[in-house]
Amino acid sequence: MKWDDLRIFLSVARSESISGAGKSLRIDAATVGRRIARLERDLETPLFAKSPQGYALTDAGQRLVDHAAQAEQSVGAAVADLRGAAQGLSGVIRIGAPDGCANYLLPQICAQICADHPGLDVQIVALPRVFNLSKREADMAITVSPPTAGRLTVQKLSDYHLHLAGSEAYLAAHPKVEKLKDIKGHRMIGYIPDMIFDKELDYLAEAGAERVTLGSNSVSVQFNWVRTGGGLGIVHDFAIPSAPHVRKILTDHISLTRSFYLVRHIDDRRVTRLNTFADLLSQGVRREIAHLEAQS
Repeated sequence: MKWDDLRIFLSVARSESISGAGKSLRIDAATVGRRIARLERDLETPLFAKSPQGYALTDAGQRLVDHAAQAEQSVGAAVADLRGAAQGLSGVIRIGAPDGCANYLLPQICAQICADHPGLDVQIVALPRVFNLSKREADMAITVSPPTAGRLTVQKLSDYHLHLAGSEAYLAAHPKVEKLKDIKGHRMIGYIPDMIFDKELDYLAEAGAERVTLGSNSVSVQFNWVRTGGGLGIVHDFAIPSAPHVRKILTDHISLTRSFYLVRHIDDRRVTRLNTFADLLSQGVRREIAHLEAQS
């Protein structure tokens, strides 16, 4: 079994397509198909099942993914050590994060880390869902709930806070909100109910709102609705400084606390560059939340 074949196998497993793997690796799809076929012949077992949705891993393929990913990390760690990367971060690191964190915290944190380490490239994947680190969709992920399954390490980064808020223009043009019962009759902004992928994100249920008038699976869309006077919504305190005319309301009645967790694949504990980056990221998240919440 050749390492290059395993590298191609991993790319197909992650992209779930031959053409996607070819684009990622910058080789033609026909070559990718031939290499996968050769690997399956060598192992005497099918690794993928083709379907209308793409290439899905078979049971054998799923077992091979973990071993191949470990080999990939070992090769990466060896190359990093040989290049002296321990003295300065380099290469590409990809982070998965919920879009509130990705939009309002990570840009400035990662920009500073890259400024301090010119050889480093950081990719932020902002998606409102859980990332599959076993498939190496990202090198690490920030989540709002600690995962309970999988070969993962979990580190709590920081608590953060959320409040009901509206724009000054909206609040001036609509009936006053002085008690919880006053919420009724106002346009409420929040998640699309059947697209809430984590119970920790069901903010409006805790606020007692019965209807979401303006709904989106994106925190940024929700916040922009609040900012532009669309209605009232639960917003992150750390986002408020980016919109000076947004005001928190009912702070004595609605005050939510949530947490961010840094999740990594357990095999990455031995990779120096990822450990170093994780430490810098953790410090940055805690510092930035404290700084922004103090201004909200």
